[in-house]
Amino acid sequence: MEAAARRRQHPGAAGGPGAQPGASFLQARHSSVKADEVASTAPFHLDLWFYFTLQNWLLDFGRPIAMMGELRPEEGKNLPRVTQNVGAQLSPKGASNSQLVFPLEWFPLNKPSVGDYFHMAYNIITPFLLLKLIERSPRTLPRSMIYVSIITFIMGASIHLVGDSVNHRLIFSGYQNHLSVRENPIIKNLKPETLIDSFELLYYYDEYLGHSMWYIPFFLILFMYFSGCFTPTKAESSMPGPALPLVVPSGLYYWYLVTEGQIFILFIFTFFAMLALVLHQKRKRLFLDSNGLFLFSSFALTLLLVALWVAWLWNDPVLRKKYPGVIYVPEPWAFYTLHVSSRH
Repeated sequence: MEAAARRRQHPGAAGGPGAQPGASFLQARHSSVKADEVASTAPFHLDLWFYFTLQNWLLDFGRPIAMMGELRPEEGKNLPRVTQNVGAQLSPKGASNSQLVFPLEWFPLNKPSVGDYFHMAYNIITPFLLLKLIERSPRTLPRSMIYVSIITFIMGASIHLVGDSVNHRLIFSGYQNHLSVRENPIIKNLKPETLIDSFELLYYYDEYLGHSMWYIPFFLILFMYFSGCFTPTKAESSMPGPALPLVVPSGLYYWYLVTEGQIFILFIFTFFAMLALVLHQKRKRLFLDSNGLFLFSSFALTLLLVALWVAWLWNDPVLRKKYPGVIYVPEPWAFYTLHVSSRH
């Protein structure tokens, strides 16, 4: 009875009718913050990281391979003369022995290629996997920012889909990736000259606007997820055995993404933001969990591979001309068309 009397005398202490209007809100908010701080460490998401790495290699890296291919002699006869010549140049043994990955009659040049369908699948599967990754984060992340980032990501990847599809069609007509738009043999003599401006606009949508709207939200989502990958238990700051074999293909894919997407500044900014966060959390005696270690190790390997790539091609005069300025990071496909396919 005495306890009940005390509760009646101080109803605000129990959150009753006499409580201050903001007391319960502040108490709930304080509790949610505490819950985030002491949230149990998430187990390693082997399934998501495996699917993520697999679809990146298959649908993103494998896309231009499936799109380019080479021409069979009977298919080359139905294409313009300059296209037949390119088919002969791209073939290691000449046009007589060259073949497409998929027959040209299945995916004619005025229709979407198999690589375009790869890109469409990537634009659906990747946002889904990113959302599943966010769902498993032990920390509550800002939903509005996640939704806007996902929407922007899909829009940017879709813009890139169109520009990249046309660009790969131009390769069959003699377009050379290691040259700028105006320096390409099939572009520089176009009449009227305003057509060249249209191709430069297409290149802008493909390489600049599309990449920016695609990769900025992509790395933002990964960083937001990474911000929740900390544990107060140092013993939990290690990767399980199955995670180690995934670090190399994951880091190698991000090397391809950074170099081919020309997003080194965005990547290095994200990496150093992650490093600063790790050092800041370490002062609070918080350590990276297995998922955070996996992502950080993949990015560290990517940085090493980019440095080796740039050092290897540092004195290449042709690539230097295409990529002027302080930030010199050549694209792998530009290197391929310049130094690999041209030898044949």
